[in-house]
Amino acid sequence: MSRWALEYSFDVDEENAVIYAKVFGIWKADTARGYHEDFKAEVAPILGRPWAKVIDLSNWKTSFPEVIRIIGEHMAWSRANNVAMSLYILNNPSTFRQLQEMFDAGGTKGVSQTFRTYADAEKFLREHWINKKQQAKS
Repeated sequence: MSRWALEYSFDVDEENAVIYAKVFGIWKADTARGYHEDFKAEVAPILGRPWAKVIDLSNWKTSFPEVIRIIGEHMAWSRANNVAMSLYILNNPSTFRQLQEMFDAGGTKGVSQTFRTYADAEKFLREHWINKKQQAKS
């Protein structure tokens, strides 16, 4: 399944229970709320089991302050709905600071990792999530 909007896009790997998202631009509260609702719809097929998310923030700009609370609530929702691993790709110090505030608001520091490149995040995901899931099936 794949969904795209002007400010974000999603792709779900149901077999490996991973949702991939790309985030773009400067967000206001309405964008953050729409993201959360669309995210919930996209991730629905994998919610009954532990799942992972990979969020590419390479093209995200700092957002309006109210977005920190809204995405913090989104992160808390993710934790309450079996997210086991959250990987974020970003290389901007300003967005990194906002992301840390979102982790605090959502209580997700324990399951969250940040990476400077998509390749590093994908490698981590393969080593710590996908390979383990495939070994468990064997």
